[in-house]
Amino acid sequence: MSILHPKARKAAIAFIFVTAVLDILSMGVIMPVLPSLIEEFAGSSASAGIWNGAFVAMWAAMQFLASPVIGSLSDRYGRRPVILISCAGLALDWMLMALAPNLWWLAVGRILGGLTSSSFTAIYAYMADITAPENRARAYGLIGAAFSGGFVLGPVVGGFLGEIGPRAPFWFAAVLSGVAFLYGLFILPESLPVEKRMAFSWRRANPIGAMSLLLRHVELTGLAAVNFLLYFSHHVFSAIFVLYAMHRYGWGPREVGLLLAGVGVIDMVMQGTVVGPVTKRLGDRNTMLVGFVGGTIGMAMMGWAPNGVWFALAMLPNALWGLAMPTMQALMTRQVGDDEQGQLQGANNSVASIAGIASPLFFGWVYAMSAGSNAWLPHPGTAFFMAAVVLAAAGLLGWRVGVKAERAEAATRAP
Repeated sequence: MSILHPKARKAAIAFIFVTAVLDILSMGVIMPVLPSLIEEFAGSSASAGIWNGAFVAMWAAMQFLASPVIGSLSDRYGRRPVILISCAGLALDWMLMALAPNLWWLAVGRILGGLTSSSFTAIYAYMADITAPENRARAYGLIGAAFSGGFVLGPVVGGFLGEIGPRAPFWFAAVLSGVAFLYGLFILPESLPVEKRMAFSWRRANPIGAMSLLLRHVELTGLAAVNFLLYFSHHVFSAIFVLYAMHRYGWGPREVGLLLAGVGVIDMVMQGTVVGPVTKRLGDRNTMLVGFVGGTIGMAMMGWAPNGVWFALAMLPNALWGLAMPTMQALMTRQVGDDEQGQLQGANNSVASIAGIASPLFFGWVYAMSAGSNAWLPHPGTAFFMAAVVLAAAGLLGWRVGVKAERAEAATRAP
C-alpha cells in the first residue's frame, strides 16, 4: 500500500470519488439524446438501431484493447498522469461529438470515448494503492456508489438539456470532464511510489498478455471467470430492459426512467454504505455469495413478474447484487503485488469488455425468440431466467474459488 499522509489520502479518495461521478455523469448525460442524434443522421429508426448497436460494440471493443495498455502505463509512470490524460481526452471526445456533422464523426467519438474511458483501470489501481487489503471491498464499494450516482443524475440532466438542443448535453459532458481534469491537476497526489513501478512491456500491455496474469494464478483465473459471468448477466438490462418493459407492461420512457433512477439510488446506498459493515461482519467471500444469491433471486423474479409492480419489487433482492462486485475485486487485488495492480485492473476490464460485446448480442437474440406471436421460446422473460442461471453459476464458482484464494493469501502471510 502506498504511504500517503492521512490528509493526502482523504483528498485522494475524494478526488477518485468525484472523478468517477463526473465521468459516469458525463456518459449518462448523453444517453437520452445520442440515439435521437444517430437517428437524425441515419434517416430511420431501423437504421439507427443498427448503428447504435455497432457503436456499443465499438466502445466495448476499444475498452478491451485499451484497458491493459492503460493499466500497464499506470504501473510504469504512475496513476496520476494516466488519469489526468484520460480526463482531458474524454473532454475532447465530448466536444468532437458535439460538433459531429455525420455518423462517421460520431463513430470516431465512440472510439475515442472507449479509449479514454479506460481510465477506470487506473482509478481502481489507485484505490488499491492507497487502501489496506482488508478495506478494499469498502473502497471499491465507494467507486460503485459513484457509478450509480452518476447514472442516476446523468439521464435526468441529459433529458433536461436535450430540451434545449440535441447537442447541449455533449457540451455539458465536456465541461464535466474538464472540471475533473482541473480538479485532479491541482489536488490529486501520486499513489504509486517510484520504487514500486514496473517497466512497461507490450507483452503485458496487450489484452492477451494482460490476461496472462490471470492465468498465472489459479485463484485469479477462477475469479476472472466469475467476473465474466457477472458482467454477462448484468448486460441483460442494456440489451432488452426497455423493450421488455414496453412489450410486457406497456411502460413508457417516464416509467423506465423512474425505475432506473430508483435502481441507481438503491445501488448507490448498497455499495456506498452497506458493503463496508457487511464485509467486516461476514468477510469478503461470504459477502460476495450473499450478493450473488440476491441477484439470482431478483433476476428470476424479473422474468416471472406478471406486472410492473412485481418487477419493481424484484429490485429489492436484486440490490444485494451490489455486494458481489467490490468484494470480488478485493479478493483479486490481494492475489498480486503493488506493481501488478494496474495490469490486473486492465485484465479485468478486458474480461468485462468481452462480456459487454457478447452479452447484448446473446440476450437480444433470446428476447427476439421469446417475444411476439411467433415466439420460439415459451416465456417473454426467458432472458431474465437465463441471466439468473448465469448468476447462480457465478455464485457457486465464486464460493469455490474464494475459498482457495483465502487459503493462498493465508499461506503467503504465514511465517
